[in-house]
This record gives sequence, C-alpha cells and structure tokens, in this order.
Amino acid sequence: MNVTELRPGNYFEDEDALYQVIDILLNKTAMRKMVAKIKVRNVRTGAITELARNSGYDVEQVSVTKQNMQYLYDAGETLVFMNPDTYEQIEIGKVALEREIPYLAPNGNVIVQSYEDEVLGIELPAKVTLEVVDTEPGVRGDTVTNGGSKDARLETGLTIKVPLFVNIGDKVLIDTASGKYDKRA
Repeated sequence: MNVTELRPGNYFEDEDALYQVIDILLNKTAMRKMVAKIKVRNVRTGAITELARNSGYDVEQVSVTKQNMQYLYDAGETLVFMNPDTYEQIEIGKVALEREIPYLAPNGNVIVQSYEDEVLGIELPAKVTLEVVDTEPGVRGDTVTNGGSKDARLETGLTIKVPLFVNIGDKVLIDTASGKYDKRA
C-alpha cells in the first residue's frame, strides 16, 4: 500500500515496526514529489513519532484483531482478561498496560488488540465507572479557596479532582482520555 493511501486508525508495518496512524498530512510543492508526514504510534512500544515518506514509498498494511474481553484480576506481574463468550483467559504484562491500569476495575469491559498471535494491548472504553474510596468531606462555602473541588482516591488507586458533593462510596464516571471526572454515576 502506498503511504499516501493511509488514513488515521490504519495499522501498517514498516522497517520491522508495527505502527498505527494517528494523523497524516500530504504536502505537495512545485517540482517535488508529494511528501506524506505521518504521525504514528508504535504499537509495541507506545512511542509516538512522526515519519516523513515520499509518495512512491510502499508499506505493508496489516489487520489488527480486536476482541471484547472482561478484566478479571491482577495476577502479580500480569493482568488476567477473559473472553465472555468462550471463557478463554489471557494474561497481559503490567508493563505493557501502565497507562490503562488506573482505569481497570474488576469485571470492566475492554477491547484486546492482537496481531497474528501477539497481544498488542487494550483499548479502554471512553468512560469508566469507579468507586470513591477516600475523600475529605465537602465543606459548604469552601469554594473560594479550592475552586469547588477536592481530591478523591478511587478503587484502583487513581487520585482525581471531584466536586465537593462527591462522598466516599459514590460511583463516578471518569473520562479515560483525559483522566478527569465527568459526572456521578
């Protein structure tokens, strides 16, 4: 596949690395070949870089398998996920999921991505529901000093800012892209 045909979300292999396209910009100037500036994420390492390739450059497009799975438990160095249809279980190393771990509550649904027989990682839902396990009580009229928010520790260990009316035991919706409080669940 020619690099000019790539679109955001496509996966391709180039120089023994597997990439996912985040953004692509095609630049054509007079007397030169078109240059594709591709912002990519290395799927194996998570590193985001920008590649520049001439329009005649070909890459191998690959198909990444996505499978709905449920997070079960922490097994020490790995996390265990289960396919709810077949009850097949897989383990993924914690190192590969550092960014996702604070949003994983037991029985939470995720999408596991794999290429051939290699598990690449997981895709979180846009929002997850987590329980507040520790926060200070909100004091009425205390909005001037701290902007109407307070720290709250969630069941996964993640600490976020929440409004003053949120209490211990409340379930809150968290945006997984920004890591911020969305609303009470």
